[in-house]
Amino acid sequence: MRADERTIVNDYDALRDYLMRQKQAEFVLTYEQIEEIIGAALPRAANRASWWDSLRSPDIQMPQREACLAAGFVAMRMPDGQSVRFTKRKSDRRR
Repeated sequence: MRADERTIVNDYDALRDYLMRQKQAEFVLTYEQIEEIIGAALPRAANRASWWDSLRSPDIQMPQREACLAAGFVAMRMPDGQSVRFTKRKSDRRR
């Protein structure tokens, strides 16, 4: 299935579940890998650094941020604009 044929999803439970299974404290996933995990295309907003910033605007409900935080990770878009770094939150590293 081509990325432009996929439907955009607002449910990031699959990403949360994937992150919860990770043993590494830090790793990078490409947008393509994230789309495979969630089974859908990411919205165009995913290209903006602020969309992935787990610590920005905590009062605004963002499902991708909630999924990352629920799994104990913060996310940050990489400078290449095509991938995201996931880092285990310090308080969750002992798990």
